[in-house]
Amino acid sequence: MVEVKKARRDVEQELKRLRKVQAMVVSDPEIMRGTPVFKGTRIPVELVAEMTAEGATVAEILAGYPALNRERVELAQLYVAAFPRRGRPAHRPWAKKKPVRVTRQRRATA
Repeated sequence: MVEVKKARRDVEQELKRLRKVQAMVVSDPEIMRGTPVFKGTRIPVELVAEMTAEGATVAEILAGYPALNRERVELAQLYVAAFPRRGRPAHRPWAKKKPVRVTRQRRATA
């Protein structure tokens, strides 16, 4: 026998949080070229999620962006994880590294 009641409850709670954050975010081509921002602001959701991922506290973010509230800051990472940005990734881990191997070829002179 497999008990799924708790797992179902957990999934339902996360789906409820996802619907809540989806209602807080708007993506309009007229606002910052369609970048997802919190409704009523021009604050990108990805920016807030990056700040929390880099270790900024909720209090620090709220000090810098008083238009936000604790709930919006906490749900930003959920939104970014659920709705990743389309297109090429902005992060290029190979950009600042030395090449593994460099080959030089001589040109034949005529």
